[in-house]
Amino acid sequence: MAIPRLPFRPAPFFDNKNAAFWNLQLAGWGGALIWRSVSALANQQPWELLLVVFIEIATGFAISLILSVIYGQLIRRSALITWGMTAVALAAAVALYAGINAWLQGVYFSVSSESSFVQRVLALAFLNGTLLGAWSALYYAINFFLQVEEQTDRLERLETQATSAQLAMLRYQLNPHFLFNTLNSISTLVLLKQTEAANSMLTRLSGFLRHTLVAEPGAKVTVAQEVETLQLYLGIERMRFEERLRTEFRIEAEAANACLPSMLLQPLVENAIKYAVSPQEEGASIMLSAQLVGRRLRIAVSDTGPGLREGGAQASVPLPFAGMEGMVSTGVGLANIRDRLGQAYGDDHRFEIRNPAEGGFTVIIEIPYEPAPRPDTAAAGQPLPLPPFAAAPAPSSARSAGTIGTTPA
Repeated sequence: MAIPRLPFRPAPFFDNKNAAFWNLQLAGWGGALIWRSVSALANQQPWELLLVVFIEIATGFAISLILSVIYGQLIRRSALITWGMTAVALAAAVALYAGINAWLQGVYFSVSSESSFVQRVLALAFLNGTLLGAWSALYYAINFFLQVEEQTDRLERLETQATSAQLAMLRYQLNPHFLFNTLNSISTLVLLKQTEAANSMLTRLSGFLRHTLVAEPGAKVTVAQEVETLQLYLGIERMRFEERLRTEFRIEAEAANACLPSMLLQPLVENAIKYAVSPQEEGASIMLSAQLVGRRLRIAVSDTGPGLREGGAQASVPLPFAGMEGMVSTGVGLANIRDRLGQAYGDDHRFEIRNPAEGGFTVIIEIPYEPAPRPDTAAAGQPLPLPPFAAAPAPSSARSAGTIGTTPA
């Protein structure tokens, strides 16, 4: 399974850290040079002073490059070492910068200057310290910002990978559960020497597995595609139950184009077959409906089995659900769906079980409506076509208003 990766791009300016550093260096020290030059000219200083100003700024530029190398090593250390050694390095850099500037001014003002070298160093230390101190603060601020952005990106990537892995695990729980029952049925047919039926079931099984392996475990499909997959599955189950398994689909046109996690409904149908069709001699009917309620997709899977009764056939559905205290779970079907809905939608979903007193069992799922992207050739607002199963003729009594069609088994 392909794990989505989120490339670290905190800001376009910092895509290339090396280029961003040099751009900031040139902009910052260039701005300081312009400011000092304009200030000197505004105070009617001689033009020769501009050479002194240029040398002072070039000196600061060179010292800041040395500090960047030192800070680049210190930023990876513990806080005590980082800030302690930064203070020492900054103090040494300020002393060096002030010393060079004091000597330079002593050379330029050698005739008129009456201050000593130490006095000039002390006088320049405040100005040079402010300049290098601001540079140091900006250096650490930018780099800590980039570190925080990178850590945030890494956490988001790990969370995405963990969610994808969880979805894959939940999805892969289904196949062994289904394969176990199907292979047992094929084995029984082989023992009974019903080779044609066994071969037909194997063919249907291979088609179903091929269909389900096309999509990624965490991918989403349309309701129409999900029902098409269900038809492949039901084709296998009808080999076992024949007339005892009766199905009906009521899919609204707009709902057919809505997206949901792939293989979400198969465990519901399998659960209905296991607890409604299998234990009853006359079998049972299974109905799946999908409709839009506002901006939400509502899906209901119901059966005409014995329902959820203490000690009955469906007393083993997974906990926790209202009215199911004291029952023991033996499967992964409903719990698997609940976990997958939680992974995909968080709290923005509804998963409800209804157990009418007259019998039967209904599961209702409600999720946000996500329309599938339409191909370029599709007209705006026109739903994607349903697979061939929905076009099959059905008795008029089985149809409902506002639906594309229902397909009885």
